[in-house]
Amino acid sequence: MGRSYLVEESIGQYLLNFNNPEKAFVSGLLIGQCSSQKDYVVLATRTPPREDQNEDTRSSQSKLDDLDEEWATTHANQVSRMLPGGLLVLGIFIITTPDLGKDVQNALRRLLFAVEKSIAKRRLWNLSENDVSDRVTLHVCSSTKKILCRTYDIRDPKSSAKPADWKYQNGLSSSWLSLDCKIHVNIHVPLSTTTANYPLEKNTKNGLARWAKQIEGGVYLINGQVKEEDCELLEGQKKSSRGNTQTTSQTFDVRVLTQLLLNSNHRSTATVQVCSGSVNLKGSVTCRAYIHNNKPKVKDAVQALKRDILNTVSDRCEILFEDLLMNETPSKKDSEKEFHVLPHRIFVPIPGSSVMLCDYKFGDESTREIQENFMELLDRHVGLDDLEIAEEINTASINSCMKREDIPDNTYDDQPKHLIKTTMALRIQQNLGLAIAAAVALLAAGFSFHYFSD
Repeated sequence: MGRSYLVEESIGQYLLNFNNPEKAFVSGLLIGQCSSQKDYVVLATRTPPREDQNEDTRSSQSKLDDLDEEWATTHANQVSRMLPGGLLVLGIFIITTPDLGKDVQNALRRLLFAVEKSIAKRRLWNLSENDVSDRVTLHVCSSTKKILCRTYDIRDPKSSAKPADWKYQNGLSSSWLSLDCKIHVNIHVPLSTTTANYPLEKNTKNGLARWAKQIEGGVYLINGQVKEEDCELLEGQKKSSRGNTQTTSQTFDVRVLTQLLLNSNHRSTATVQVCSGSVNLKGSVTCRAYIHNNKPKVKDAVQALKRDILNTVSDRCEILFEDLLMNETPSKKDSEKEFHVLPHRIFVPIPGSSVMLCDYKFGDESTREIQENFMELLDRHVGLDDLEIAEEINTASINSCMKREDIPDNTYDDQPKHLIKTTMALRIQQNLGLAIAAAVALLAAGFSFHYFSD
């Protein structure tokens, strides 16, 4: 017997609503959480049509060869940014007319591996040996409504399809548990002369990869306590009269402590490196993860939060670089510096669930743009009252020019105090020769402790 998938009941109705005779097929993503026992699917969203497709092209889609793999993976990448810790793209679905049933499995398999490869390429973390590596494909016949559920092992490119069980359940994630924390980030990335010609995004990601090891090795205090990894997260909780642990939605406060020095068995050496610049990321970020309430383990909850910490910092940097490319402005002269406001995080609830999705908003973006983003990428309407701003932000961005000889030692003092305390900003400074090219990102208000905490 293959894996079992517990699915939010509303997803069944969502899939049945696609009945467009002009289209031979509709594909989309399945979002949820893996566990050792079973997997949970809490959301499904169709892949939106490309804007450059005209009506004739859409109507003529009659073969699965027309399935746009590049567009589907782009959609999956965008959606993965909107998922908090604990949630991931579990697989894909496709709804087809009966005549396409013979070819659908090959198309699903090809698309599934392409989506997973694209998402994994962006991450700062890799699947561990204990992670579930099965991903699901779901085929729904638009005429008979019959479903066929299969899984593939994404670690094995040659893996064959395995049958899986697909069961609907009402209120599946209505009482999931959440873990919240705010961490301080202070990352210094030197840019050596050998990597100076690399894109800033690539250099930054290389630096974040080193920081990620620090997060992975941190100590996580849950409600002020260190808990054994193999213990249940709800251990010690009060039980109901029936003997079951109360499963109402709960939030755990988490603090993250990281090592300042290497362990005594590691030898520390100093390296002199000729650098043409550096990147500095500073400030604090809001992180959140969700875990199912079916006897969750501490190690699974902590891992979900770790990955959210890594994802949210990496995603913000990535979004900024994309924005700079899309809104490219004339280059600053050498020895000039520039400030850019980075996006802050917004959470949005899933109706009937204790789980929230997220998005990132620049200071000059309107809430309507966020609403449109959710409609386009996740196919759901979001009310203004549903938006939860996780981090306050000042909408100001600062651009200033300074020649190298005019830059004082206390370079950061020229940044407005309100900007340092309330925004996430990028400062880029470039100089010729051995002068420093710096990018400083301030992620909301930080603290001067030597460990990460709120």
